[in-house]
Amino acid sequence: MIDLRSDTVTKPTELMRKAMYAAEVGDDVYGEDPAVNFLEETAADLLGKEKALFVTSGTQGNQIAVLTHTAPGSEVIMESDSHIYMYEGAAVSAFAGIQPRLVKGINGSMQAEDVKNAIRSDDIHHPETSLVCLENTHNRAGGAIVPLRDMKDIYKICSAASIPVHLDGARLFNAAAGSGTSVKDFASYCDTVQICLSKGLGAPVGSLIAGSEDFIRKARKWRKRLGGGLRQGGVLAAPGRIALTEMTERLHDDHEKASKLAEGLAEIPSLSIENQVDTNIVLVNIGQTGFSAEQFLQLLKGQGILAVAFGPQTIRFTTHYDVTFEDIDKALTSISAIISSKVILH
Repeated sequence: MIDLRSDTVTKPTELMRKAMYAAEVGDDVYGEDPAVNFLEETAADLLGKEKALFVTSGTQGNQIAVLTHTAPGSEVIMESDSHIYMYEGAAVSAFAGIQPRLVKGINGSMQAEDVKNAIRSDDIHHPETSLVCLENTHNRAGGAIVPLRDMKDIYKICSAASIPVHLDGARLFNAAAGSGTSVKDFASYCDTVQICLSKGLGAPVGSLIAGSEDFIRKARKWRKRLGGGLRQGGVLAAPGRIALTEMTERLHDDHEKASKLAEGLAEIPSLSIENQVDTNIVLVNIGQTGFSAEQFLQLLKGQGILAVAFGPQTIRFTTHYDVTFEDIDKALTSISAIISSKVILH
């Protein structure tokens, strides 16, 4: 199967598997796992933060950040299609007891003036604004890169109001590869950041959150409360370090694959590309084909291609390490055949 559902389906490289086997380990809850400590130090340095913390997933990392920054009954500003709001099981409400305050962005990027206007005034009727969450790249916007200038403008407003900023940077290295801006520069305009190791970077498990030493100290307790304390976590941290040090530069290849896929799909009658393909995600509208998203996915599967629905008439394709340029050619040929068969049937 050519699996274009997500970059989460990547398999660990041979080097990662060997690193897992050879990892020097200890009890991470006691702070004694050398591989975990090394990974956290590497991440903190790359992101320009004082400390980092290894967590089991991006969702857990985001939730720990919200729990650490906020208090129950407060309000968190986030983009209306953000991953934290759309795809994390309402965890910010279930666990942190906060109320989301949604702001519609432009191509996934909230504008500074809109964020400023969403900050609550000191009024007995209002919850306190305790946090602003950004996302880069933005999943629902098709892997869009949130511009550094937008992050800078929002961070300036939040700093003046003494409101922390958390960045869901699950695909931050894709943003860096696609923009030429370093992850450290992106992370300089947020107080805390979460990065995922198990998407385009190819590690089997794990994410990291980074911030000040005081923040990470508090976050470590929240990780424990959520059941995220690991013992010999070095077997997972070792491939994570390879992801950070050896898999970031190759993300340009995934972006080239996505561009090639988008260009080919745009030439197929009845299909249209919905997003500006900044990174490794392509959103395709199939509304003119006569197929529903579910029907189209089944036809794709029959041709050995996996993708996901992103709306009633939208299909998402995501390129990654385990998809080759030859796979893109095969996928385009198969999709063209599916569309042609529909025309013939009619």
